[in-house]
Amino acid sequence: MITSVLVANRGEIARRVFRTARDLGIATVAVYSDADADSPHVADADSAVRLPGNTPAETYLRADLVIQAARDAGADAIHPGYGFLSENAEFARAVIDAGLIWIGPPVESIERMGSKIESKELMAAAGVPVLSNMDPDAVTEFPVLVKASAGGGGRGMRIVRSQAELAGAVEGARSEAGSAFGDSTVFIEPYLETGRHIEVQVMADRHGTVWAVGERECSIQRRHQKVIEEAPSPLVERTEGMRERLFDAARKAAAAIGYEGAGTVEFLADESGRFFFLEMNTRLQVEHPVTECVTGLDLVALQLSIAEGAPLGPEPPVSRGHAIEVRLYAEDPAANWLPQSGALHRFEISALVSFANPPGSGIRVDSGVVSGSLVGVHYDPMLAKVISWAPDRTSAARSLSGALLRAQVHGVRTNRDLLVRVLRHPAFLAGDTDTAFFDRHGLDLLAAPIADKDAESLSALAAAITDTEANRAAAKVQGRIPAGWRNVVSQPQVKRFESASGEHEVRYRITRDGLSGVEGVRLLASSPTRVELEVAGVRRVFDVARYPGIACVDSAFGSVTLTVPPRFDDPADHVAPGSLLAPMPGTVIRVAAEAGQRVDAGQPLLWLEAMKMEHRIDAPVAGVVSELTVSPGDQVDVGRVLAVVVEES
Repeated sequence: MITSVLVANRGEIARRVFRTARDLGIATVAVYSDADADSPHVADADSAVRLPGNTPAETYLRADLVIQAARDAGADAIHPGYGFLSENAEFARAVIDAGLIWIGPPVESIERMGSKIESKELMAAAGVPVLSNMDPDAVTEFPVLVKASAGGGGRGMRIVRSQAELAGAVEGARSEAGSAFGDSTVFIEPYLETGRHIEVQVMADRHGTVWAVGERECSIQRRHQKVIEEAPSPLVERTEGMRERLFDAARKAAAAIGYEGAGTVEFLADESGRFFFLEMNTRLQVEHPVTECVTGLDLVALQLSIAEGAPLGPEPPVSRGHAIEVRLYAEDPAANWLPQSGALHRFEISALVSFANPPGSGIRVDSGVVSGSLVGVHYDPMLAKVISWAPDRTSAARSLSGALLRAQVHGVRTNRDLLVRVLRHPAFLAGDTDTAFFDRHGLDLLAAPIADKDAESLSALAAAITDTEANRAAAKVQGRIPAGWRNVVSQPQVKRFESASGEHEVRYRITRDGLSGVEGVRLLASSPTRVELEVAGVRRVFDVARYPGIACVDSAFGSVTLTVPPRFDDPADHVAPGSLLAPMPGTVIRVAAEAGQRVDAGQPLLWLEAMKMEHRIDAPVAGVVSELTVSPGDQVDVGRVLAVVVEES
């Protein structure tokens, strides 16, 4: 019997496993890097062991350190979570050899599915439909997909549309795969421009029972990484006989490798209901909560019981209702999904439960962060998974979009507004989702802020008024005198802010007759944190939070972040024309130019690695590289000058 479990992971998934372990009376052990010393998952555990260093390679990917941590803390089992070492057969073998219980499938199952190349051959032999692999030297038809043989999460993947792009794509995929998974092997397969990503959750015990626990659809993706997941699949729901064929293929896949525990068989499907095997993830998936919500199961509890040798029942429970999960990321979708880092000043999402199924219709939040957390550059930028369950799909989407819109997420830019727009989009509500959703419906439109320019202007007014209220509340003398008060009126109060749509200059006065200078707006009430305005006869409430350099305004119009510009320019902030600045902290991994070289607009100059992804820095114009200030291996901070390109006249 398991008495103490170490989770060889961090963040949200570690907290998720700890919640179930606590419910079962099992002691919990966390491991943490130096960057994660203040992470919520560390505080959630009964005990924690430091892994010296910051990067995954120094910490969470060190099997020897993780196993020693389990010994030191007295754990008798290790749960790998997802990512990191979760699908590493050598790690699983080392855990077992150390006399610990491995909460996962047999080592041989991981090995057979660890290589996407070999796993496809195995699945074809088992009668599961597959897409054929292609020899890089024999590729003549495009587009194709270059894909890492190990790992997942969209890393080590490149779409190639021409022969000229192939060599560079293979090199980039190998580099990213080697960094993320320690294995740079890649392969090539035909790329389907549109398709449905459908996966089947399987559970298998050591007594020969294999459950197909329902399917999930994960078609809305960015960079081949899932953004929205749901159960059941709209495509499967409306395609006669597809669910039975999917479940049969998934059970065949699990049986072919003698599988035990939780796993996911992933397929790419077309609108007719045909599907092809993509891969099998020999671990718990990020999106497992949607399956839990529709089945009522606790998949982590099942993992633990299977690891202890308990049998499954003859059949899984019947699914009910509909669940949708969104991944809330610290990223800027409008800037090519650029990851964000910094202080998360406030993180509040109204939910019935965390890390558990809601009792009836409602919202569940599985989060790796809390208010005050620091979003760093070493790990994936996912902040939380927000999940809704309702009796039907439309209700689930409506409930989830409302919860996101009301959430207070201050301090880093997120994909929240994009998620709301997708959940409310007619195509999504009609179930017309595929892997080309963002391309088809326009990322620029979907990534646009929910709050329009008029809403930003009202938010700026609210921020100005609360700032005035805060100043008066903090005044040590004459605090009861209204701000800007004059015996003889001279000029209005003036405050300036910058937002996503540009600069807002707020001019107003507050007199004994109320707010003046803003047409069509009446001030009803104000405090240092809240303003009530009557706009065109409608009462509107604005909650305002101020942090160094920014003001965050939440209202029914949407969330608005306002930057407070400095009163005076700092000469140190000025950079030479043509300067390319680091968009985020990271590591320079490759340089493809040198000082004095002539480059074309869009030509790659260098690559940065941050948050487990590569980011290419291109020449903005045709010209000459007058300066190149970095070399491979350099650590750079956001805003650092990487290179200067002087435009040709």
